[in-house]
Amino acid sequence: MNRQDFPAPPEGFVVTHMLIVEDIGRSVDFYVNSLGASELVRIPDGPAILGFANTWIIINVGGGPTEDKPTVVLAPPSDPDLIDSFMNIRVADVHAIYDEWSAAGARFLTPPQDRGAEIRCYVRDPDGYLIEVGQSTGALG
Repeated sequence: MNRQDFPAPPEGFVVTHMLIVEDIGRSVDFYVNSLGASELVRIPDGPAILGFANTWIIINVGGGPTEDKPTVVLAPPSDPDLIDSFMNIRVADVHAIYDEWSAAGARFLTPPQDRGAEIRCYVRDPDGYLIEVGQSTGALG
C-alpha cells in the first residue's frame, strides 16, 4: 500500500463509511470476494480498512461508550428489516453488477427493478446491512 492510498489526507478531508460488524474477517471476505473491494489495511485486533471504488469502508467490531462518545454503544443492526441508513452504490450497468456479484456469492433481495429514474436492487452484507445498487436511466434529464 502506498501512503497516498491510505484514507488520511495531508489536507482537506475524505469521507469513509464505518460498519460495525460481528466478525471482521467474515465481513472483509464478503466485501473483498463478493463485491470486489480491496483490503488496504488490517489492524490486528482492530479495524480493517477497505478500498471500495472511490471511497473507503472501515470494518470494526462494536463496543461500549468511550470518553469521546460517553453515551454511545456501537453494535451491528439488531433488526435487518428496520433501516435508518444504508450504503448507496451507483453503477454503470446494474444488470452486469448483479450477475457478477451474485456469481461471487452476494445474495440480492430481488433482481434489478426498473423504477423509472433508475434501475436498482438491494443486497445485504453478512451482518444485515442493506446496500442499494442502482443505475441512473437518464430520466432525471
